[in-house]
Amino acid sequence: MNGAEAIIASLEAEGVDLVFGYPGGQAIKLYDALYDSKQITHILARHEQGAVHEADGYARATGRPGVAIVTSGPGATNTVTGIATAYMDSVPLVIITGQVPRGVIGTDSFQESDIVGITMPIVKHSFLLQSAEELTTTFREAFHIASTGRPGPVLIDVPSDIQSEQIVFNYPDAVNLPSYRPTYKGNAKQIKQAVGVIGRASKPILYVGGGAIASGATEELVKLSTMMQIPVVTTLMGKGAFPASHPMNLGPVGMHGSKFANLAMTESDLIIAAGARFSDRVTGKLSEFAPHAKVIHIDIDPAEIGKIREAQVPIVGDLKGVVAGIVATIEKEACAPRTEAWNAQIAEWRERYPFYDAQITENPDEIVPEIAMQKLSAKLDPHNSVVVTEVGQHQMWAAQFIDREEPRSFISSGGLGTMGFGFPASIGAAFGRPGAQVVCIAGDGSFQMNSQEMATAAIHNVPVKVVILDNRALGMVHQWQKLFYRERYSFTELDANPDFVKLADAYSWQAERVTDPAKLDEAYDRMLACDGPFLLDVAISDQQNVFPMVAPGKAMNDVMGAIDVAVGAVRTDVPGEPAPVVREKSPCAKIDAQFGGRWESDPEDKGSHQGEEPDGEGAAEEEGDVR
Repeated sequence: MNGAEAIIASLEAEGVDLVFGYPGGQAIKLYDALYDSKQITHILARHEQGAVHEADGYARATGRPGVAIVTSGPGATNTVTGIATAYMDSVPLVIITGQVPRGVIGTDSFQESDIVGITMPIVKHSFLLQSAEELTTTFREAFHIASTGRPGPVLIDVPSDIQSEQIVFNYPDAVNLPSYRPTYKGNAKQIKQAVGVIGRASKPILYVGGGAIASGATEELVKLSTMMQIPVVTTLMGKGAFPASHPMNLGPVGMHGSKFANLAMTESDLIIAAGARFSDRVTGKLSEFAPHAKVIHIDIDPAEIGKIREAQVPIVGDLKGVVAGIVATIEKEACAPRTEAWNAQIAEWRERYPFYDAQITENPDEIVPEIAMQKLSAKLDPHNSVVVTEVGQHQMWAAQFIDREEPRSFISSGGLGTMGFGFPASIGAAFGRPGAQVVCIAGDGSFQMNSQEMATAAIHNVPVKVVILDNRALGMVHQWQKLFYRERYSFTELDANPDFVKLADAYSWQAERVTDPAKLDEAYDRMLACDGPFLLDVAISDQQNVFPMVAPGKAMNDVMGAIDVAVGAVRTDVPGEPAPVVREKSPCAKIDAQFGGRWESDPEDKGSHQGEEPDGEGAAEEEGDVR
């Protein structure tokens, strides 16, 4: 067979039955070979970025590597954002790019790009095939590298002349990579040391990240939390790794986490970091992050341990096995929890600082995004649904208010924060989880970045549902401009948005727009009952903000916009708003006595209360993308 046929046979040998892609001149031989495959279904995206995001969504929903095939030059460079998105979130992908013939590489020939060089910082590994003889070994190694250890994207660049060479196909059974030996088994002495620290802790917290999902460690984490009564906070990538209904689950932590979860992290004496990397979106001002806490850090990637926060007990290994070892040691040594007072304190914080309270609704005629997400959450099958988000305010509302009981049921771009990711990823998730409810939560800005993939969903009748929280603005940047830039809305207002219902109709989707909060329930019911793709355009105000929020440069317990029921169920410490007055009869009298009426930030810190930049000029920019 020729090289192109050997590539398709290699994919079949790896058990691949679905690939996403877009053909072109230097990939035409690959596509000709793919035409004859009885095993592999090809999904034609409408853009190479969409193809990679679709493969990414498939991988996140299933745990299996996603595969994308594109051509050289612009076809390859269009994959860069998708590859970077997968790399930042540790998603296993194999990206196959056509390349110009070996004889003209480096001559700036038509549609040539050095895609291996371009993507070097954003792949786990990459290959430029030099001969047909190394083809099968390369594909075997690529899938092994992508899916083992800390998962990630692997790129294979295939010159078109290699695709024509004749070879004898022989796919290797094993991989021999002496320089690549991920550590799976945790060190027994470190596990025993961790158990000793856990047994002595009176204010522990389990900090669960995306590594828990990659490892499949949910059962072990639940057992550890339950037996030692350790409260749990989750990162954006860790959502679903610990059941939302479990009483120990405090939910999201960090920049838009709850105030009670952030207080728990700040006041803890032990953080058990389980597949989490201490992202800046979680730690806030690093020098003031969890100042009293020791750290047990468990991660399969040794580069993450100690990178941001020093670990008193570092454990390199697969999280599932390491936590199972910790649980077994706890049982053997008959350790007992010492967290009764700690959990009582957290329960008081949880009562005082809820995520949302209906009393704060100012305009009953407007759809409130928090309520919209709560209503949707209640309608989804907790065990057979996948929620995928775009990036922005809607992403944070979904993370805060949509409950998830299962791993791989909440998919979002965390590390890179890629607008345009969610919708194509939801298509990939729907292919990976046929029969499950798949709902994409989008913003009007994000959705337009890859809306052409509506054609992909339509032609395959993919039953993905898209809920656009439509505020006619780039919501998160608009929010920062409101809070920190004196309401100077510089190019964040999307007045020229299309009519999304008409756009959906053009792609043969069903769709409707809802503006009345009283009609939202019925609109959701019609959307979820639809057999094919459906778009629901939900109108919200551009003045809606995601709260609570930790301002850039602030400590994670310095939370603005948290609801405080002790002062009348109002949001506190919002720039430009007067401080609330404590009610005479507080429903949280015990907490009021403890904190002197209300939990206040430093009275000397006036900047964030005057609509000024929180840490001096340029502070917001230093925090990176705020999409």
